Amino acid sequence: MKKIELADFEISNNNQFILIAGPCVIESENHSMMMAEKIAEISQKLKVKFIYKSSFDKANRSSINSKRGISIDEAEKIFKKIKSTFNCPILTDVHNEDQCDFLAKSESIDVLQIPAFLCRQTDLLTAAAKTKKIINVKKGQFLSPYEIPNIYKKIESAGNNNIMITERGTTFGYNNLINDFKALDIMKNYSYPVIFDATHSVQEPGGLGEKSGGNRDFVSTLSKAAAAIGVAGIFIETHNDPDNAPSDGPNMLHLQNLENLLSKLIEIDNISKK
Repeated sequence: MKKIELADFEISNNNQFILIAGPCVIESENHSMMMAEKIAEISQKLKVKFIYKSSFDKANRSSINSKRGISIDEAEKIFKKIKSTFNCPILTDVHNEDQCDFLAKSESIDVLQIPAFLCRQTDLLTAAAKTKKIINVKKGQFLSPYEIPNIYKKIESAGNNNIMITERGTTFGYNNLINDFKALDIMKNYSYPVIFDATHSVQEPGGLGEKSGGNRDFVSTLSKAAAAIGVAGIFIETHNDPDNAPSDGPNMLHLQNLENLLSKLIEIDNISKK
């Protein structure tokens, strides 16, 4: 079973789960700092290791009219302030090779995330791998878990073995996703850390016409099911006012519910990994 060393902890399917959490997209420096502070406080209280997550660019929005985010230069300044203030690892998405080249020089970013729609883009995967940072790949909604080794091998070919794979549901008809929890065990057999994305799994892609819908009521149910199987990490996008968030509001967990959910996940995780 492979382990990834990050900051003062290890990420492994056998260790206590880590938390990857934050708002979907950067809205402002003040909002990002507030969210990072709240999540850090909850994580420290519950003794859960956490990685702060937020995107600077949402390049795969449903509509050309949707807000995409901020510039990579602005984001780097915000990430730097978060890291220096809260001393937490940081994860963000990349969509092209130029973004990989820019973030390769960043001392703030620890994990580059490949969006699900881009998980088979060879040039992007190898460019991300060459940064020598940890690479978290969202499994495409169109892929079976048996196809995941093809993703790993592309990253490994560029000399990087610090790889995580994230399950975020599988396309089922139109505007709907389902979770086949067998996929978690299948992917764990490939030895790399497996993350479960509890919030994008309740997304309804394009379900609202010019934007995606979702149902956050099921975030707790799905994350508890994943914890019962045993995974390396739980991915939860969270927000203090998700109903008015600029991106993925319907499937983000309300910040006020994060601590209670994590408490339950810790109990389940402890049992599943005894």
